[in-house]
Amino acid sequence: MHLDLVIRPLTAVLRRRTAQHVPLPIQRLQTRGLHLAPPFLLEDYTPRYMTLSSRDAAMKRSAAYSHLRNCNLCPRLCGVNRYETTGMCLIGERAKVNVIAPHFGEEPCVQGHHGSGSVFFSMCNLRCVFCQNHDIAHQRNGRDLTPEELGDWYVKLQEVGNVHNINLITPEHVVPQVTLSILHARDNGLKVPIIYNTSAYDSLASLELLDGLVDIYLPDFKIWEPATSKRLLKADDYAATARESIKAMHSQVGDLCFTGDGIAKSGVLIRHLVMPGYEAEGAEIMRFLAFEVSRDCFVNIMEQYRPDAYVGRTKRGSKGDQKRYAEINRAVSNEEISTVRKAAEAAGLWRFCDPPKHDGFNL
Repeated sequence: MHLDLVIRPLTAVLRRRTAQHVPLPIQRLQTRGLHLAPPFLLEDYTPRYMTLSSRDAAMKRSAAYSHLRNCNLCPRLCGVNRYETTGMCLIGERAKVNVIAPHFGEEPCVQGHHGSGSVFFSMCNLRCVFCQNHDIAHQRNGRDLTPEELGDWYVKLQEVGNVHNINLITPEHVVPQVTLSILHARDNGLKVPIIYNTSAYDSLASLELLDGLVDIYLPDFKIWEPATSKRLLKADDYAATARESIKAMHSQVGDLCFTGDGIAKSGVLIRHLVMPGYEAEGAEIMRFLAFEVSRDCFVNIMEQYRPDAYVGRTKRGSKGDQKRYAEINRAVSNEEISTVRKAAEAAGLWRFCDPPKHDGFNL
């Protein structure tokens, strides 16, 4: 059809409707909303380590080597020379890695469609009696890697696995090695965000070293009361340390933000594993997040607790009828989960990792 035959009738219609002041019918396009508040939507994202100056990178390298010679980064403050011996974590100058692989067991906004490039470090600076990954965190199984070898694996995960991010799991005791590995990977082509997946038992000095290298902090705030953390985590200062570390994490990267594809790129995502009988402590954690961190915190209230590690084992010297940590030797109830969730909502939290009510990721 000749273009003139289309334009002339359309022009006539426009003239008539303008004279009659009749609005033209507007055809509404069918679009799917992002279900994402604009302040948390990013058009694009560049990982923080890529904007680090060469001077700042050199200073971080120097600080990392210094901390290895006098290990005082994690709250245990062992003070050992890790080139010669080990502290409580039993890890020396090289990080011991149990698993490196694309992982599909994380939050949807973390794993996406291609998986999260997960690096599971062996050992930990806590001794949680219920540890859900005790075969990794309580045992020195795996392969010793230099920071350079570790950084090369990050690049392999990016290039071969096409992962959305590099997810460092239980890295609190190997922060100097992690720092050096990120800087090495940056110089060798790494371009995806870094996730620091932690128990929240981190010192402020440790987080200062990571500032500018980590894009997403993923702390798991476990317990509120010192007596509980002393019994179950073997660290009576856990809650106080976690409170300060989470506030420091938030001051660095802010609330969790996403690009339009639904993948988290920057911010803090806070987990809380609901424990049987400790829902009141979970409620206190929710109030802390709302009142002292941000009501816009993105929170994952997890319900998958199961008795594991040392929970439910027979006490030494008993005749078999006495179990260790019997108070948490059961699954968590729906009522306990609901108590924590209601406390979170009452405190003003509203961004939860729930199943989406639309065809796509929950943001």
